Amino acid sequence: MGTLAEDARALMAATADVAGDKVAEARKRLAAALESGKEIYGQVRNKAAEGVKVADQAVRDNPYQAIGIALGIGAVIGYVVANRCSRTCD
Repeated sequence: MGTLAEDARALMAATADVAGDKVAEARKRLAAALESGKEIYGQVRNKAAEGVKVADQAVRDNPYQAIGIALGIGAVIGYVVANRCSRTCD
């Protein structure tokens, strides 16, 4: 996301001296898209942070259940990987 924003800003700077209605309109749309992207990125970041806080609190409230769930998920992933390897490695 950061690289895309930097490239868009560089494009806007490079076309700053270019005259024309189409170029000006394209620059306006690009600037609006960059602002919209920043807002969406901020919202997603905030929601992710909230989710991390909720998950952290759930693990702190129920540590043994969290360990059991992690163990179960790890066992299922291990079974799937081992089963896949046994089919393709033979």
